[in-house]
Amino acid sequence: MKVFGLAGWSGSGKTTLLVKLVHLIALRGVLVSTVKHAHHSFDIDRPGKDSFRHRDAGATEVLITSDTRWALMHEVRGASAPSFDEVVAHMTPVDLLLIEGFKAYQHDKIEIHRPSLGKPMLWPQDPCIVAVASDEPLEGLALPRFDLADPAAIVQFILTRTGLAS
Repeated sequence: MKVFGLAGWSGSGKTTLLVKLVHLIALRGVLVSTVKHAHHSFDIDRPGKDSFRHRDAGATEVLITSDTRWALMHEVRGASAPSFDEVVAHMTPVDLLLIEGFKAYQHDKIEIHRPSLGKPMLWPQDPCIVAVASDEPLEGLALPRFDLADPAAIVQFILTRTGLAS
């Protein structure tokens, strides 16, 4: 399974771009899945639902299944957060696993950068950043730059870089 990531500051447009990339990649017949890293507490369940009640009662894991999908929720319950490798090991193998976030982990990634946010670029300190996607030209960039408005070019770069281009 090939792994490739998108990294950038909050508000840079990672999710918006990722959704476009997934759609275009899937249209090419490439099996693609995603992992998103959140820096805050989140919940995919609601109070009152049976699965929420199971977790609230103390279950470490709750798996919900139906005819159309299944979801596994795992409560850390004070243990260490899983490592990147542990997270990836939970994924069913596909052709390409796209990672949103996980800036510190060592996998190839494109930095999503919007100068208007006033945040520093990540690529000078991260040798795993292999390209930058931005909404403005960037002076002094030593990496390939893609326009955020051209997701097809970004898809081609990712598929070529991962050896999945046909």
